[in-house]
Amino acid sequence: MYTPTTLSKNIFSGLANSLNVLTKNFCNDVQPLKLEKALIVSKLSRYEFERTKHKGLSEKGLESLLRKRGSNYEKLVSFHHLHKEFEENLKNIILASGTEVEIVNRLSCTNEKVDKADIIIPIGGDGTFLMAASRVLDNKKPVIGFNSDPNRSEGYLCLPRKCSLSPEETIRKLKEGKFQWLMRSRIRITLEVEEKYCLFPQSLHHVDGHCLPSLKSHSGKNVLPVLSLNEVFMGETLSARVSHLKMRLNNSEQVTNLKCSGICISTGTGSTSWHLSINRISSQSIAEVLRLLSINPNSGKENLASTLADSYNKNLIFRPDDTRMGYTIRDLISSGVWPNPKGINQRGFASKIEVRSHCYDASLVVDGGFSFPFNDGALAVLEILPEDALRTVLFTD
Repeated sequence: MYTPTTLSKNIFSGLANSLNVLTKNFCNDVQPLKLEKALIVSKLSRYEFERTKHKGLSEKGLESLLRKRGSNYEKLVSFHHLHKEFEENLKNIILASGTEVEIVNRLSCTNEKVDKADIIIPIGGDGTFLMAASRVLDNKKPVIGFNSDPNRSEGYLCLPRKCSLSPEETIRKLKEGKFQWLMRSRIRITLEVEEKYCLFPQSLHHVDGHCLPSLKSHSGKNVLPVLSLNEVFMGETLSARVSHLKMRLNNSEQVTNLKCSGICISTGTGSTSWHLSINRISSQSIAEVLRLLSINPNSGKENLASTLADSYNKNLIFRPDDTRMGYTIRDLISSGVWPNPKGINQRGFASKIEVRSHCYDASLVVDGGFSFPFNDGALAVLEILPEDALRTVLFTD
């Protein structure tokens, strides 16, 4: 006989076991962190962005423009000052610890400045962390992020909220080696093109001055100058247009022809981001399935539909140091002859993924920040290599 309480208990028992894996694979061989020169990569606040975009306007003129758009000018300025106060405080703490500090933002961060630093410290949120991490292409230089507004937002990539509330203690622990290394897997992308066209990464942040190492426009195989910490998306730039793609997993002999709305390939770090949003199941959908089985979705002490949905969604998340990639075929057309051949899972894991484009105007997008052309004939090979991991830290207390 079906018993909701027993089922819920079994679900959460299995979920606890799977989530424990997240904390078992960190490197414990830690020495006190070398902190001779730190590079703080500061968030470009919305106010700074607007100020940079409209350089010719006076402050009154900028205020008037923003108010006409319906923006809250006072709030933008307040959040900007809040961020700058945190930045100044952290800078002074690091300086007091005997470490040289330089502050840059999205516009002034250069590869030369990154190379000279012992540690990269993004201040802001996940977006700033991703931008800073994109400049570090090896697994040696640590990237350690602080959330500058922990009371209003909480990112997955920055240190926990308590570290932002006690930055002095956090810096002390780093210098004393009281942490564990977390090597976050990143995706290396090799793009093979038949025709000569530009492989210069196009920034999607609408801010001039943010650049990455570029590739010369040429045919053949090209390792892209950016590693993906969260996810890689491939598909038509216009989301309403069907994407025609071919996919091969783990060097299999089988190549599957797909019609879909694009493919999202995620790391364990990215499994809390777009990967989770695409695959998340709602309690409403679970409730409808339960009703079809003549099961009351509201039975038991807890709402059964919500319990099942939460359990399913939490199990979509996998370890940030996992060497597998999680792929999702978005809005897969599964009718008639599609996909061809049949049998591919709409979601799964692979250690190597190859995707060939037969699209008209498509892009390959890395971490929602950089876009490369991915049109008919282009082949992308995605894999995770240990030398590409991002060195971050984890505090266990």
